[in-house]
Amino acid sequence: MDWIEFPSLGRADLRDLRVAIDGSFREFTRAYGPALERIFEPLEDFLVWLETLLIQSPWPLVLIGLVGIVFLLSRSVKISLGATIALLLIGYFGMWEDTMRTIAVVTVCTMVAVVLGIPVGIAMARSDRMQSVVNPVLDLMQTMPSFVYLIPVVMIFGLGKVPGVIAVVIYAIPPMIRLTNLGIRLVDPDVLEAADAFGSSGRQKLLNVQLPLALPTIMAGINQCIMMSLAMVVVASMIGVKGLGQPVLQAINNQYFTMGVMNGLAIVAIAIIFDRATQAYGKRLQKHSEVVHG
Repeated sequence: MDWIEFPSLGRADLRDLRVAIDGSFREFTRAYGPALERIFEPLEDFLVWLETLLIQSPWPLVLIGLVGIVFLLSRSVKISLGATIALLLIGYFGMWEDTMRTIAVVTVCTMVAVVLGIPVGIAMARSDRMQSVVNPVLDLMQTMPSFVYLIPVVMIFGLGKVPGVIAVVIYAIPPMIRLTNLGIRLVDPDVLEAADAFGSSGRQKLLNVQLPLALPTIMAGINQCIMMSLAMVVVASMIGVKGLGQPVLQAINNQYFTMGVMNGLAIVAIAIIFDRATQAYGKRLQKHSEVVHG
């Protein structure tokens, strides 16, 4: 049986195509790079301010503040005590400053993902056509290797905090969008019919019915967003984002086993603290929603 040769571009044609695309993107970065950098300056200023606040403030005050936030979210003495012990150990082993930088980056990335993700999730929930358009984009964002995100943002912004934040947000925002969409779509149709019977407008139904009932699912999206942001910390350290990722990268390059393990465990500790606190808050919201609408 004769095999039919699969049609493909020749090597020369493929090389010319790549050169043309790369050249066009370089021209784009030269033309619009400075303007894009100015757009993201407030975000960078806020990140620098938050880092400075966490690092330069007396560590006991920062510790009390962080544990206080954990307690307000979880209302659990056990989780708050665990967070206190973990943060004290992080400080004892000399990783306090890098941990504060990491918390600042994750906080800013999560805030950006929430501000951008919730409106997109709401739009998807209100329009099947919007959902059919956005879902493939989210699939691409979730399956594309994280290192690929670094190429365009570094070409546009160079090395530093802003490209790292953008790369982390791209990696972490899909679950925020998906779970917002899912939470709103799962609202009981009978509740929506009751809202219609009382003459509620679409805006009133969204703000007073759908979003409050979808809040536990949205909190799950925030939880996943935080976890994925922390997972991206080591990758983002390759383009100049300071924090716990840089010592891990240094340990990989120089084969420093202890340094890598200790900083890795610090990332795990921060992830567990965030995870337990946000999960507990989500469960409280769910119980409250069941009591009010049960």
